[in-house]
Amino acid sequence: MSIQRSIIFTMGIFLALSLGSHPQASEIASPAQVRHQSVPILGVTFNEAHHPVGIVMYVMIHFQKRSDHDGLKVQFRKVLGRFGPLARKGVATAIGRAAQAANLQTDSWTVVLSFPYSGLPMYGDSLSAMVALSVIALAKGDAVKYGRTLTGTITDDGHIGAVAGIPFKIYAAHSERLDRVLIPDEYHPLDGEWRIPFLMHVSHVGTLEKAYHGLTGQHLFPNNSAH
Repeated sequence: MSIQRSIIFTMGIFLALSLGSHPQASEIASPAQVRHQSVPILGVTFNEAHHPVGIVMYVMIHFQKRSDHDGLKVQFRKVLGRFGPLARKGVATAIGRAAQAANLQTDSWTVVLSFPYSGLPMYGDSLSAMVALSVIALAKGDAVKYGRTLTGTITDDGHIGAVAGIPFKIYAAHSERLDRVLIPDEYHPLDGEWRIPFLMHVSHVGTLEKAYHGLTGQHLFPNNSAH
């Protein structure tokens, strides 16, 4: 089965962001302030027969805490695979919302994202919650556990928003032997009825706390009972 050179993610919300490709001199940080992790992202593409199929891809996230406070800088490397405008803006929006919900200051953060798949553009924002909570984990000194992923957006009131294509994504995660997939509590009307593959661990999450704990095993908030 060959895959067309495009990946579809659910459309998102616009936010202005920095697209610079090189950090400035003021951004030099100690090794303890620079962290990175590659995380699995679920998407939907099309096969030769133009039928939708799920796909698992990996995004590399580099996090740096700078010495200045010049504002959050989200950068997207323009090598190999490319992030489409909706993906870029959706991710930047989600990082800001997740950080605000977690009471974290982002004005000294630089986040650099790369998508190492030659010629493949990434569209939409169903990756945004996964990327945003992975960034929060790096900022807090946590990490996403191996084999876990999340598909969804982050809403303006701090919940995990619904996205389409859940069945295709779960089947792809099962084929790639991921351990656990977190999906929004709310179903997308386009998905209809579907079954969870045998031995696939799928968890419904509605709040950022539940999603973060499912990904990292840690609590997002100091007093998680309030969230």
